[in-house]
Amino acid sequence: MKENIIKNKSFDFALRIVKLFKFLQDKKEYVLSKQVLRSGTSVGAMVRESEHAESKADFIHKMAIAQKEANETSYWLELLYKADYLENSIFDPMEKDLNEIQKLLSSIIISSKNKGTNL
Repeated sequence: MKENIIKNKSFDFALRIVKLFKFLQDKKEYVLSKQVLRSGTSVGAMVRESEHAESKADFIHKMAIAQKEANETSYWLELLYKADYLENSIFDPMEKDLNEIQKLLSSIIISSKNKGTNL
């Protein structure tokens, strides 16, 4: 069976988001941490949901939602960083991984629209 890179990367990223949420809770940051938890874990959830899409259009739609959630997560991470809740050593690798996920999602959406094939 072929490895599903976006599925693996988005799951690993969601796990990091959960750990970040716990870290932020320890710092007594409750509002922004819930936002980044919701959007950051939603990326992988939508990728996973796309595996059982009812049609090509449904698959593309679910991947597009994952892309939007990734973009929102980028916003929350940047806000947490600029508000001094995150150090460079936490923010930079997470943002780098998120950018890679966003590029993969974009590529999947474009190729699915052009070729009509699922993963």
